[in-house]
This record gives sequence, structure tokens and C-alpha cells, in this order.
Amino acid sequence: MDAATPHLRVPLPTRRATRRLGAALGGALASGDLVVLEGGLGAGKTFLVRAIARTLGVEAHIPVTSPTFALVHELPARALLVHADLYRLRSVDELLELGLVDRVGHDAVVLVEWGERFLHALGRDGVLVRLGADAAGVRNAELEALGARGATLLVAVREALAKRR
Repeated sequence: MDAATPHLRVPLPTRRATRRLGAALGGALASGDLVVLEGGLGAGKTFLVRAIARTLGVEAHIPVTSPTFALVHELPARALLVHADLYRLRSVDELLELGLVDRVGHDAVVLVEWGERFLHALGRDGVLVRLGADAAGVRNAELEALGARGATLLVAVREALAKRR
């Protein structure tokens, strides 16, 4: 992240804090938006996606699980939600075959796990969320704005989190 790129660091010491971030981000998202999630195995990517999905109106009886093997799950919400996992993809050609590029900026909220290496193909306008832990082992999320829409989303997330304190 360079100094000119809007970013936000959010400590996630509890599952509740992660749900709060998901609610803040989910409350700001609209059809066409892109969120790319990065972090090691077990970092909480799918857990955060689940919190976003619930905020977007995916009903509690609908499971929100990692699409590791299916690659893409479509979930009914107030805006169609497309949840993808690109861990196993090797090339942009494989990404194009999934049709995700056509969804970004159009008819769905697109949440992509393991997608940072495909940002240029996905359009680079949205939010990149890196999940990890600091030296003391406290989980955190680093949100980076990608493009103008990403900057707008970060402002909305920052304001929503400030209201929930």
C-alpha cells in the first residue's frame, strides 16, 4: 500500500469484531462491487464472507461455505452475491472461463477469496482485504481501496465502524 492509497486497519480480536466488519462492509456494497480477500488458510476469509452475506440478506438457513472445489457459489440476497475461491486457478484464462470478470461492475456483488493475483483481470475497482495477525497474534484486517469505488466503500466502512463503537 502506498501512502496515497486509502486504507483502513481494523483489529479483529474476536469473532464479533469480524462480524462487525462484515456488517459495515456488507452495508456499503451494491451490485457491481468487488471485494477481494487474502490471507493464509484459516485466516477468516470465509467467516468474513459469511458476515457480509448475512448483511446483504442471505438467509440464515442458506449455508455460506468456501467454494474451494466448486470455485463459485451464487447466493440469493438483496443483490445477487457471487462468492468465488481462486486458490486453485493457474491462469487468467481459467478466470475468464468462470465468468467472474463479466459480473464485476454489473449484476452482482462479487466476493473473491485468493484473488489478489487476478486484480488486473477483475478490474481493480473495489476493496482488497488482507486478513492476518500482528506480532502479538491479534488478528486484523487491512482494507485497501482499489479505484474510486473502493475509496467510497472505505469511507462508508470507516463511518459505519465508528458508529458501532
